[in-house]
Amino acid sequence: MKDPNIVKKIVYCALCLALAMVLPLLTGQIPQIGGALSPMHIPVFICGFLCGWPWGLLTGLIAPLLRFALFGMPPVFPTGVAMAFELAIYGALCGALYNAFPKKNSYIYLTLIISMLAGRVVWGAVRFIIAGLTSTEFPFAAFIAGAFTNGIPGIILHIAIIPPIVIALKKAKLVVNG
Repeated sequence: MKDPNIVKKIVYCALCLALAMVLPLLTGQIPQIGGALSPMHIPVFICGFLCGWPWGLLTGLIAPLLRFALFGMPPVFPTGVAMAFELAIYGALCGALYNAFPKKNSYIYLTLIISMLAGRVVWGAVRFIIAGLTSTEFPFAAFIAGAFTNGIPGIILHIAIIPPIVIALKKAKLVVNG
């Protein structure tokens, strides 16, 4: 059966991908701020909620690699590769869990938190694999710092702004996930 919302999903996906290219420019002059707030993650989460898991996965996978090709940031290896897997999980889980859970607003928060945790674990796993393949170290302390401690401002920002955006888009009947 053909998806009646395919054109909307393509447009939303393209818009989210464009936002993933532009939002990091707002913090680009101060890399520590950008690293802490993770602005590229925001449109990927939103794409998953809006369009569903395949579109969220695709947007997350492409965003850091395309941004490297266009702007040279983030460095493609190992950062961009690990981010591509992390963001792919963010988008895929947001889409899948939003579709699976009841459509109550509280589940938007739960979906986001589960997706953030899973994506950060995948990021750590990919960094660990890359370290093993390149004979470098990636200690557990680096994983905790990179995935959680340094990311606290971004985690707070994402929890504060993404659910209200998704709720507003849901009220406007713009969500085509499902």
